[in-house]
Amino acid sequence: MRMIGKAAAACALAALSLTSPAQAKWVASFAAPPSPPLTQPGPFKAPSYDNVTLRQVMRLSEGGERVRVRFTNRYGTKPLAIGGARIALLGKDGKEIEGTARTLKFSGKDSAVIPAGAPWLSDAVELKIPDLAVMRLDIYLPEDTGLCSCHLTAMDTQQVSPPGEFLGKPFTPASTSTQRGFVMSVEVDSPGAQGTIAAFGDSITDGLGSSGNEFRRWPDDLAARLSASKRGWGIANLGISANQVLAGGFGEAAIARFDADVLGLPNVKWVIVFEGVNDLGTSFGPKSGPNPMSAYLGKVRPVTADDLIAAYRQLIARAHEHGIKVIGATITPYKETFTWSEQGEAARQKINAFIRDSGEFDAVVDFDAAWRDPADPRRIRDGYYWDHIHGSDKGYEVLANAFDLDLFK
Repeated sequence: MRMIGKAAAACALAALSLTSPAQAKWVASFAAPPSPPLTQPGPFKAPSYDNVTLRQVMRLSEGGERVRVRFTNRYGTKPLAIGGARIALLGKDGKEIEGTARTLKFSGKDSAVIPAGAPWLSDAVELKIPDLAVMRLDIYLPEDTGLCSCHLTAMDTQQVSPPGEFLGKPFTPASTSTQRGFVMSVEVDSPGAQGTIAAFGDSITDGLGSSGNEFRRWPDDLAARLSASKRGWGIANLGISANQVLAGGFGEAAIARFDADVLGLPNVKWVIVFEGVNDLGTSFGPKSGPNPMSAYLGKVRPVTADDLIAAYRQLIARAHEHGIKVIGATITPYKETFTWSEQGEAARQKINAFIRDSGEFDAVVDFDAAWRDPADPRRIRDGYYWDHIHGSDKGYEVLANAFDLDLFK
């Protein structure tokens, strides 16, 4: 084997010490999983970008001493050029906090080219970040990106600049979007943290129905509870609106994306599995009449309660192989939606009985009990819903409060 010279070896060790301290403990403080680009007309049609700067805001969960950003070109068909990226923390007034701006680098360089299908970590930068900090990220995209590997419903406004590089510079947006482009996660080095909790779900986890730009999703509320209790956990929101367990459409099927979205994050210790209502709606819902998902999902193979239970067992087994504990969340009521039926309700009850009583999950959070109307348990109680399937701000707070925090000692 060819020997490395002493000087080269010393340089290599010095570079390693700058990026990988022995005591570093990385956790995901924010996440936004991408979906395969949709080409149908409508609000979820995938954009492409060329010679513009994307500006997006995100609320982190766990604080730390250093930070890095995991970019993604998962569904790109060609390399993605990042011409530059910059972060800064924002105050309660929405303005940049002086002294918190950092230019992100990639292997010491200001730019990067991400191969098609790949994630790409920035170098870590020193920055003291408190729990629940709000961070702004600017990304300059100097070349045609092709269709975006975007998160479809960010619930936060993304600004798109006029042509040019506007890293840290004011601009009047040429357009805005609720999609989030090319960012998978924000990770912090928090030596006192216990790990990452992955909230794996659909639009209810994604926060559809919550107040935009106010961070009122149930994982946001859970992060606030954990921060107040000084438990030290990063929360990764891995919800994708309209996602299904066993079929693709909006996002790959949960059973297909689990490895990249959950196992691909650092130090995941718990995963909360909260999916299934969309499978029930597409399998048992009315075959005619207004179905808000039909234009995108098309025809899917009907599934049964047993099919979904088998899929949950697969997710449990895959998590346990990596030492990750699994919390099963019961499927919430959805009567009075276009996709509800008596058959789907019967399947929901069977699945929820499995989640509660099988003992196969490491813990259970009973979202169904938290939301159901005592007068009609097939529907969400008044005040907790936005549209009879998604939560209101109050409803999402109730879900976050359903967790026993002693699980996360």
